[in-house]
Amino acid sequence: MADRQIVEDKQGNGKAAARPLPPQESAMPVPTSPDGTGASAQPSASPRVAIVTGGSRGIGRRTVARLAADGYAVVVGYAGNQDEAEAAVKEAVTGGGRAIAVRADVADERAVAALFDAADREFGGVDVVVHAAGRMHLAPIAELDLAVLDDLHRTNIRGTFVVVQQAARRVRPGGAIVTFSTSVVGLAFPGYGAYAASKGAVEALTLILARELRGRDVTANTVAPGPTATDLFLDGKDEETIARLAAQPPLERLGTPADIAEVVAFLASPAGHWINGQVIRANGGII
Repeated sequence: MADRQIVEDKQGNGKAAARPLPPQESAMPVPTSPDGTGASAQPSASPRVAIVTGGSRGIGRRTVARLAADGYAVVVGYAGNQDEAEAAVKEAVTGGGRAIAVRADVADERAVAALFDAADREFGGVDVVVHAAGRMHLAPIAELDLAVLDDLHRTNIRGTFVVVQQAARRVRPGGAIVTFSTSVVGLAFPGYGAYAASKGAVEALTLILARELRGRDVTANTVAPGPTATDLFLDGKDEETIARLAAQPPLERLGTPADIAEVVAFLASPAGHWINGQVIRANGGII
């Protein structure tokens, strides 16, 4: 298999800073407040607040929209693509939600702390953390450049550890932490050795975290998608390969970002709160 690299949300090293979408870009008809200022009326209870890393693209972006539709105030974490992050914010706001974009390299503990600080400052706290940022590099194990392996593990392993460390300290009772693995951990596709190894670490970390959160009323679960129609998955694959992978699940199609976002939304919700310390293989039954 040819050596190639795919990055879901290219990691930047800029200082994390909240970036609310400019009002002229997010304007939409909203109910006016009693004083006639045009501000939308707020419910008496504060909304639940979610942080979604990797929220500018793919599954992360769809999760932002889904949680916003459920009434969450959402912090869209991104690393490099400000335009896509602000587009995700605009989608959430257009749907009636509240959202801001915050730049943060997930492997930088200071930047991630600033990401959580922005959630505290803008929305009053954090109830849900969805860690969807990730990096994938495909190559046979014998041919993998170890410098690339280090970069991949920095994002997928260290990045996950940094994000869930902050989540474990800050998520409020009744909340949820959701990380991302891959069904390839079990499917063992050739060429995915480094990526699957990093995601196996994510699974182990999350299951241990769930047990360490005993008494906190906070859940921790991992979602492990199968082949899903995102840029991360589709890039570099020919039509024959895509068709073959789509035919493998009994449902005979690729997953969609919306399919995975629905699973995340359930795990984040009070309805899914009894699910804890699990790896959910959201893959249409692929074996």
